[in-house]
Amino acid sequence: MASLNVNRNVTDLYYRYKMPRIMAKVEGKGNGIRTVILNMVEVARSLGRPPTYTTKYFGCELGALTRVDLKNDRYIVNGSHDANRLQTLLDGFIKEYVLCRACDNPETVLLVSQKRGTIDRTCKACGHLSHVDLTHKLTAFILKNPPEDCKKSKNGGGTEAADNNDDIMNHSPTHEEADDDDWSVDVSPEAVKRRMEDLSNGVKNLAVTDDLEKTEKERIDILYNYVKAKKEAGKLAVAGVDKDILNEAERLDVRDKGTLVLAELLFDSSILLQASFIDSNAKLHRLLFLRFCHENPKAQKYLLGGIEQVISMNKVLLPKVSHILKSFYDMDILEEDVLLDWGKRVSKKYVTKELSEAIHTKAQPFITWLRDAEESSSEEESDEEDDVEISYDDRASGAKIKPVVQTNGANHNEADDFDIDTI
Repeated sequence: MASLNVNRNVTDLYYRYKMPRIMAKVEGKGNGIRTVILNMVEVARSLGRPPTYTTKYFGCELGALTRVDLKNDRYIVNGSHDANRLQTLLDGFIKEYVLCRACDNPETVLLVSQKRGTIDRTCKACGHLSHVDLTHKLTAFILKNPPEDCKKSKNGGGTEAADNNDDIMNHSPTHEEADDDDWSVDVSPEAVKRRMEDLSNGVKNLAVTDDLEKTEKERIDILYNYVKAKKEAGKLAVAGVDKDILNEAERLDVRDKGTLVLAELLFDSSILLQASFIDSNAKLHRLLFLRFCHENPKAQKYLLGGIEQVISMNKVLLPKVSHILKSFYDMDILEEDVLLDWGKRVSKKYVTKELSEAIHTKAQPFITWLRDAEESSSEEESDEEDDVEISYDDRASGAKIKPVVQTNGANHNEADDFDIDTI
């Protein structure tokens, strides 16, 4: 098996710290695709770190869930990831959690204090002691799962761990057994603030890690409560909140389905009954929807599902389906290709099949108009088409729009006669 220098910046052929090259295998298809790191145990052993640390680090850096099967030594990262990409990411782990800050020697030991919420790195070669940056998500996992040596030391066992702690006494005024004294050494405002920030970062990262271990439904519920709190506080229209909501959805790995949450919280019968209300409210949150939907067909499809669910809870909206879809189309939230694809098939994924059929029937005038506009958009305008006045927009230039002839006594509440110019 090919080996690499642990510190790949070192080109010395006689450099004695080696590690095996990562071997990765992609398994599964679609949403079930995953990357199995076949030799993670050997790689981690060469670094002197648990294989769970390196696996979790990959998950944090790639924004992917990780799974560990200790019984079968299977270390899995969700998604398809190239071995070379993982090898590059491993360099970042080595720099932060393995190499000595002073001499770049990989012969270091991690010392984890759960009581203080700190992680230190001490070098066996030069004795240098340095603190690990607690802002990275992995540190929360390390604090919860300290190395075995740390556990043995706390239980009074393990001579190697005890020796390591004795070594630290020669290079640092602090010691694991003097935790209480450490807090009283420096009580200046700056020192207190620094310690509080370290604790806050540790708690924050711990929450992030715990959330990612939850089921998708639980993570969607977390996003729902987050957006709901913003809505109830009247902060949805505040500048920057749209980006905060997107970041929260990405943190929870539910960006695509975030539009389901937005539809449920932002739309109901009171704002969708009239086209004017649709426009005003949708424009108010247009940037928020665009954060999720721009060049993201999946998020747009989930938004359509969310609209179906809103209609399911407010049947009076059924006659206005075409108007609702055009409102989102005009604001570039729903794209033409996604709408046309949605219009091709009836699905019972979000509502009953009967209601889905009814929704698609009511949407048919708009879908037909959209399809005709697409088919004729590449054609040159004829002399007859030059006389047609199009007041809604110019995206469908060249579309053949037939005038709607209304007869006396016609029931317009059902919006069966769909005139695109009236929206």
